[in-house]
Amino acid sequence: MDPVIIVGAGPVGLTLALALARQEVPSVVLDEGPGKDEQRLARTVVLNEDTAALLERLSGVPLSRAGFRWAGWRSMRRKQVMRQVRFGEADFDEADVPPRDGFAKGDRGGADDVVEGSADLPPLHIAQHVLTTALREAIAGERLVKVAVESRLDAIEQEKSGVTAHTRGPKSTWWRGSYLVGCDGPRSTVRKLQDIRFPGRTAVERHAVAALRAELPRPGEALLHRMPPWRTAGPSGGEITARPLAGGVWRLDWLLPPGKDLVTPELLVARVRETLAGWTGGSTPPYDLLDTGVHTVHHRLARRWRVGRVFLAGDAAHLLGALGTQGLDEGLRDADNLAWKLALAWHHGPHEALLDSYQTERRAVVATRLRAADQVLPLLRGGKGLRAYVPGSSRGHDALLADGHLGRGALGAPGAYADSPLMPPRAAAETPIATPPGTQVVDVEVTAEDGTFVPLRDRLGRGALLVVLIAPGTGVWERKHWMSAGIMPRLAAAVAALPHPAELLVAESYPGAGAHTVLLVRPDGYLVTALTGVRPADLYTAAAATLGVAEQQAETTGAAAGSR
Repeated sequence: MDPVIIVGAGPVGLTLALALARQEVPSVVLDEGPGKDEQRLARTVVLNEDTAALLERLSGVPLSRAGFRWAGWRSMRRKQVMRQVRFGEADFDEADVPPRDGFAKGDRGGADDVVEGSADLPPLHIAQHVLTTALREAIAGERLVKVAVESRLDAIEQEKSGVTAHTRGPKSTWWRGSYLVGCDGPRSTVRKLQDIRFPGRTAVERHAVAALRAELPRPGEALLHRMPPWRTAGPSGGEITARPLAGGVWRLDWLLPPGKDLVTPELLVARVRETLAGWTGGSTPPYDLLDTGVHTVHHRLARRWRVGRVFLAGDAAHLLGALGTQGLDEGLRDADNLAWKLALAWHHGPHEALLDSYQTERRAVVATRLRAADQVLPLLRGGKGLRAYVPGSSRGHDALLADGHLGRGALGAPGAYADSPLMPPRAAAETPIATPPGTQVVDVEVTAEDGTFVPLRDRLGRGALLVVLIAPGTGVWERKHWMSAGIMPRLAAAVAALPHPAELLVAESYPGAGAHTVLLVRPDGYLVTALTGVRPADLYTAAAATLGVAEQQAETTGAAAGSR
């Protein structure tokens, strides 16, 4: 069968190519550039826990060494610390927190500030060219991925059996593929050739950006500073963000007022000097200015994400990023969602309902995030903000912005697929656990089929469904001793009878799950269902629904499986 054609060699396109290769699907990546990326420290990305884990799993590179994980995050308003987060601590005594002197000498905490610990991994901050280079290096050793540089797409033709793409460059070439995915950014040629509308809002936010090396107070902690006391007229707006990178480098963003005022180098340098002086409580400290730029945030959503054998992903399908949120996170989730569905169709023939679910699931999630941001923007950016609606709600400002910057809540957390057409009907044996169906599973330790102990996330993205049995006490015994004991033989038989390959894993515990709970997990890490005990018919029905199999067929075959 022909390879999947991927148009665009940014992080989303390269991630999709690696995800397909992991599932034994070949691809051709059409890269209109020379095959390398410009080094720009003012172009960085912040990855949440799930997307950072996805990239590390696919690239084999410990990105934490190439990027930087923050020690903490804090928000300030004028001189007062409003909220701070300390990563790696689920709980701590307020008495153990040192005096909150803000980001600079003389700043202070107050009665309204909030201190919280987080057991979650902190966000990963990394320069985009470093990330893309790591993905390119992983692809260089991948036999199933071919990268065609200096290949600019200019035509697409579809027929029932496949898709053909034409590129111009040093060599005009026709490419034959099974499917084509446009990961070619905001000005997507794929989207334009398929005549897909891309409505939305232009210039929702604008930021002046500087990357610099300097010694600042509280190294390793990210800062959101609203209404700084040294604020002056000019394009600084009332909000500054400082995000640390590796090697003592910081990325600073100044929110610009609405409009298209030119940000000159002189004005930006003046803003750098003023900000650094304000944070250090004196004269401007020594610094090296490494890179500058202007970042403009748009909010747009493509009307369709699939036209026959052509799909859109990443910035070609959606643009978001206001209030500290990260558009790349959603683009990587697009790739993760689409890869296993394309792989199943590539290996086993067309699964139209399954392929249609990509648009249904992913577009709904991104639309929800865009609506949440559009509802909050007037409150945070317009006039007096939330104070015009709820007296004394400055803490609400910071809670909303923390959600965006830290990947939490409606603004930043990974979306759920609870309303997906792939969700099975609720079974009588379904049991509630801490993870609702349609959301990402917790990364617990599991015992794999070869007897090794691995994180659950390490088993994702291989094309197989995952069946996880919660069995306390099994961790102290070798797998061979309990594989033939208790309910395991019956469960193993039920897993073998599923309509798609599945891997049987065992976990000592899972949040909210009792002993002998059986979890069914999709290849992209989303929970399908949790069942009490071994229920072959219910397990089969849930697996069939996950694959997009017609409900009538699932019921008939599931009943047969249950009678064995």
